[in-house]
Amino acid sequence: MPFLGQDWRSPGQSWVKTEEGWKKTTTDDRNNNVSMESFCKAEQEECFNKENLLLSLSYDMAAKKRKKDLMNNNTKVPYFHREKWIYVHKGSTKERHGYCTLGEAFNRLDFCSAIKDTRRFNYVVRLLELIAKSQLPSLSGVAQKNYMNILERVVQKVLDDQQNVRPIKELLQTLYVSLCGLVQDMGKSVLVGNINIWVHRMENILQWQQRLDNIQINRPTSTGMTLTDLPASLQLNIMQRLSDGRDLVSLGQVCPDLGALTEDRLLWKRLCQYHFTDRQIRKRLMVSDKGHLEWKKMYFKLSRCYPHREQYSDTLHFCTHCHILFWKDTNHPCTANNPESCTMSLSPQDFINLFNF
Repeated sequence: MPFLGQDWRSPGQSWVKTEEGWKKTTTDDRNNNVSMESFCKAEQEECFNKENLLLSLSYDMAAKKRKKDLMNNNTKVPYFHREKWIYVHKGSTKERHGYCTLGEAFNRLDFCSAIKDTRRFNYVVRLLELIAKSQLPSLSGVAQKNYMNILERVVQKVLDDQQNVRPIKELLQTLYVSLCGLVQDMGKSVLVGNINIWVHRMENILQWQQRLDNIQINRPTSTGMTLTDLPASLQLNIMQRLSDGRDLVSLGQVCPDLGALTEDRLLWKRLCQYHFTDRQIRKRLMVSDKGHLEWKKMYFKLSRCYPHREQYSDTLHFCTHCHILFWKDTNHPCTANNPESCTMSLSPQDFINLFNF
């Protein structure tokens, strides 16, 4: 085996291991090799620095372009999940780590198709309103962006269909008031993202409100029978299907005949009994000079004091056996013997409370 150190029999030479084997090298050869290696290393470092500089410049340019596109509202590529059901886990287990949040559920459930369904439209609008009031800061950045994208689709649907204008205007006003308070508290990091993004979103909300204010309801082109052509008994029967007193007031402004029918005391009595309990009604009794109960005035007074009863054609359901959240007409993989017995319907407030743990 060769001597690894400096060989005393050949001063200035030493054995060096190379790819081809062990070779003798002199001091001059070693100096030349060191200088060549240092030169190559310096050249590689210079190339590496140039590459890093180019990458940083490209990253800066891409970031500026994304910011410019965002401010110009050109980057609208929303991604909507279309899952029919999701598993709601509230704690970590050996099989699953973490838990399901409100933002995750809002992202994964198929709300994009729900707003197209007339049975679920009011349910989704009410859910958006509750989130706007108190739950918006709890959503992740992706969920907040998804919230605004779904809201934009809701507004566009109302503009196209010319229906449900009032609840959407109330939703936008609630969201705008909430954002005004949240943007002022940006130092507390209550919202995710740059403040300019939220200012831009608030400007969009104002534009949506203006478009809804300027909406013109087109009269139907059909020349068939209208509501005023029906007998008074049928007109009253149709009015009894309305669950909002403001709709009755608007209907009464169409013509004097409908206005006289909307003053029917039995209509307003049924509205009061539908939305409010007997105890609430007894606390707000209003009697006329003739000794009759003023049901219409009582209704609006009760509306200012108590919330209305909520009723939806279709709602989200939660299975207590398999902890799956799903729409009513969606089959979920439940392993219970009787799935219907362990399924409960969730109101929009119940949906939010499900994730407050």
